[in-house]
Amino acid sequence: MDKVVASATEAVAGIGDGASLAVGGFGLCGVPAVLIGALYERGTGDLRVVSNNCGLDGRGLGRLLAAGRIARAMGSYVGDNKEFARQYLAGEIEVELMPQGTLAERLRAGGAGIPAFYTPAGVGTMVADGGLPWRYAPDGTVAIASPAKEVREFGGRRHVLEEGITTDVALVRAALGDRHGNLVFDRAARNFNPLCAMAGRVTLAEVERLVEPGEIDPDAVHLPGVFVQRVVELTPGQAADKPVEKRTVTARGGERS
Repeated sequence: MDKVVASATEAVAGIGDGASLAVGGFGLCGVPAVLIGALYERGTGDLRVVSNNCGLDGRGLGRLLAAGRIARAMGSYVGDNKEFARQYLAGEIEVELMPQGTLAERLRAGGAGIPAFYTPAGVGTMVADGGLPWRYAPDGTVAIASPAKEVREFGGRRHVLEEGITTDVALVRAALGDRHGNLVFDRAARNFNPLCAMAGRVTLAEVERLVEPGEIDPDAVHLPGVFVQRVVELTPGQAADKPVEKRTVTARGGERS
């Protein structure tokens, strides 16, 4: 039952080229940066990544992206990652974008063993009708476009069929964890982490603080250890490394800057 491994390097040792990954985080919040760094050092490439966004330039998944290690990305947000936008528009990476709530539910459904579900999000757009550019050609034309999806009416409202997502591996970060893999996430860092952990066939969790089994109140557990296979305890320095994506302050007089 003890799922703790000695290092992030040991945790990612079984991830090979071409693997699919569900990666927690939102911007730079709750990102499993240490596990991503170990995967970067390992040199693994041709990865298929599912994450809300692809990190920032030089941070999180942005490290793997800049090194040309990501072949396909599924998410809902390009954000301020200029290299991600450049690779997408240049046809160097395949990108499947979708509504954020749809992404969350596709991950949850995959983790719960639900193959597909209907949602009204995206009906009447290219999300349902097809034609979203998944990959561009070097000349700027669309090389691969999204296919049309099944649409049905329920209660007088049209819904589009979306498939659940499962991946080979999931990488997540938690504030607190025990040796059995039970995890607790801190506030907004909870974001996509529990959903990604559910969707991965093998889930690796980096935890800022490791405790013994029984020290976490069962009612406080956000993700049961049944979804987690390996746990990595972070050093104090790694746990404290939490960069801010965009700093907003209020100046005297109430003006925001």
